[in-house]
Amino acid sequence: MSEVKTKRVKRQYDEEFRRNAVAMVQSSEKPLSEIARELGIPHHSLRDWSRGHHRKKPVPAPTAQELRREMVRLRRENESLAARCEVLKKALGILAEPSPNDSRA
Repeated sequence: MSEVKTKRVKRQYDEEFRRNAVAMVQSSEKPLSEIARELGIPHHSLRDWSRGHHRKKPVPAPTAQELRREMVRLRRENESLAARCEVLKKALGILAEPSPNDSRA
């Protein structure tokens, strides 16, 4: 009476296969579902790979010159923030001192 359910095995596709499948979608005039059928994969997987391909555009690494400029900018900003912090510390010290005109009874 009790049936033994077989566990579905999730098929794994390597990155090269995915890239080639997405390239087929981009270069072909055929519908995505037809290409998926030809490759023997679910159409939703191919759709997701195609969408992910558009989102994962590689960001070029910054050049040495760009890194130097960024470091100079950050050092200037750091100096400016340190100076502001010192001014605030001094102001807090001045405001915390009791005024000589204060008459405490």
